[in-house]
Amino acid sequence: MNNLNHVAFIMDGNGRWGKKKKKGRNFGHLQGVKTVEKVVQSSLRLKIPIITFYVFSTENWKRPKTEINFLFNLIGSYFKKEIKNVIKNGIKINILGSISSFSHPLKKILKDTIKKTKKNKKLIVNLALNYGSKSEIKNAFIKLKGNRSSINESKISKHLYTGKLPDPDILIRTGGQKRLSNFMLWQLAYSELYFLDKLWPDFNSSDLRRIIKHFRSIKRNFGKI
Repeated sequence: MNNLNHVAFIMDGNGRWGKKKKKGRNFGHLQGVKTVEKVVQSSLRLKIPIITFYVFSTENWKRPKTEINFLFNLIGSYFKKEIKNVIKNGIKINILGSISSFSHPLKKILKDTIKKTKKNKKLIVNLALNYGSKSEIKNAFIKLKGNRSSINESKISKHLYTGKLPDPDILIRTGGQKRLSNFMLWQLAYSELYFLDKLWPDFNSSDLRRIIKHFRSIKRNFGKI
């Protein structure tokens, strides 16, 4: 049986779900947050140590400004309202990506959330915000440029945003697309990939349990026979 330490999610399909319901893309994002909450609670019950959500990519800046503002306001208001519950549930929040271009109020909320949850140990929740894997890898090489002879896979890994964390065992992408979209390209090298047709707001605990059950039953060779 395979050990499970880390599950990553590409939460695709919120906007399409909202439009499908004839209530707009932002309504889909609201429902997507509810799905995130369900996945977090399921992860606590299943004792998954680490989960990562791809929230906002470096390419998402190309979206309409009104949608971007809605997303950021949604993130900020959520942690302002729910921080006590996050702490109570023993959840540690990490940010993967650069938040330097975010508004001062949002940066403050995120930094306060990280600080207030840093000692929690039941579940690590990584939020990939303004995240792009190619940029992440490039920055890791920049940090190592002083001594080329010292560059190896282990040292590159340590200079990624996930440097102190195990790589994902599982990647789950909803929304019907079968691509990584510049997400954790280095870390997903040996992950098991699951692509679902259903949109993110329709993803549920049964889907997660089914995927984990399959993961635990497969043989993972890592290049061996």
